[in-house]
Amino acid sequence: MTGATARRRGRPPRAESADTRDRILAAAREEFSERGYEKTSVRGIAKAAGVDSALVHHYFGTKEQVFQEALQAVFAPALKAPDVIFEGPAEGVGERFARFLFGIWENPVTRTPLLAVVRSAVTNEVAASVFRRLVAAQLLRRVASQLGLPDAELRAELAAAQLVGVAIMRYVIKLEPLASADLEVIIRRIAPVVQGHLTGP
Repeated sequence: MTGATARRRGRPPRAESADTRDRILAAAREEFSERGYEKTSVRGIAKAAGVDSALVHHYFGTKEQVFQEALQAVFAPALKAPDVIFEGPAEGVGERFARFLFGIWENPVTRTPLLAVVRSAVTNEVAASVFRRLVAAQLLRRVASQLGLPDAELRAELAAAQLVGVAIMRYVIKLEPLASADLEVIIRRIAPVVQGHLTGP
């Protein structure tokens, strides 16, 4: 048996495995962004990545697990929010939270996959469940832990609901005049409301 034959039949080298996994994940993000959760299939992801669908299952398992991995990559910038918004005086936390999250939405690189994720979560319960688990566990609970208040989780969720609601109306529904309003105007108006949710009586 030659070295090439042994390599084909055995487990791929670690570097090759990592490259394949990254390629599948990149293809999955594109597929979910373009098609949404319901219309995306493991077979479609595999075809876009140039691999067999068995490899997708090997690295990620089910479509739900692929979606969660793709979602984690999309939300990676947002997961830094707790560190950013609590740097500085407590009275400015609402503005920093609003400015940070709207900054992610304003960036074309992160906006497109975020739009796909939100659309998927709104129309599909499996996608919504993944979205809730990731956002609750990795973002809102970390924000709540910084507040040190008895109803901290509810406060964090209300603040996030305020921001996500505005984001959906501005970037998904594109309701005017909100969709074309200056971002600084929006932040000035919404920051006190977010502040009230987080630190108000």
